[in-house]
Amino acid sequence: MAIQDATNQYSNLTVTPKPTSTTTTAAKQTSLGQAEFLKLMTTQMTHQDPTKPMENGQFLTQIAQFGTVSGIQDLQKSFGDFSSSITSSQALQATSLVGRQVSAPGTQGVLAVGGNISGDINLTGSATSVKVAITDPVTGEVVQNVDLGAHGTGTVPFSWDGTNSNGVMANPGVYKIEATAYVDGKNTVLETDIHSKVDSVTMASGTNGLKVNLSGLDSVDFNKIKQIL
Repeated sequence: MAIQDATNQYSNLTVTPKPTSTTTTAAKQTSLGQAEFLKLMTTQMTHQDPTKPMENGQFLTQIAQFGTVSGIQDLQKSFGDFSSSITSSQALQATSLVGRQVSAPGTQGVLAVGGNISGDINLTGSATSVKVAITDPVTGEVVQNVDLGAHGTGTVPFSWDGTNSNGVMANPGVYKIEATAYVDGKNTVLETDIHSKVDSVTMASGTNGLKVNLSGLDSVDFNKIKQIL
């Protein structure tokens, strides 16, 4: 009888099974935040040797080091955001150049049908007998010499109408441009900026930056464009 009563008492008990955990394990933190740093500092002070307590200077030094590292990380992020903003702005400016004429450093120009080749010569000093030689880059033949006379220091514009030394129109295509002058009594090759049409813009990756593709010519860096005509 006693056994039956005990059995009845146990039968009335309800056993609730332990719920299965469905909680997703939080992602491990990969960086040390300020709270974690201070917790480590507190732990260090708790377990330090009582006969060799941490000096105030050492504590402040560690705090300062943490602040410096945190500040550098914030600064790097700010520069990253700033760099992205500049790149986007340059991209918008570069795309607006498509179809327009620009001036950029170069030694070649494109002669279109009924067109001309123009540009600027950069004089580093007063010069006499400034000349521009137009050469066929394939044959090496000098097609025309443009005599600009004497000029002072600065920028000297030039233009070739497309006629050769016999007064006949040259074939359309790419021609080599070489400017020379006597500077301080020496025959000197001068830098030239050629006027060209922009066909397209290339968004290069890495450290290459933006490239401006010139009609019939090679591409140039966007930051080398000197003038929009």
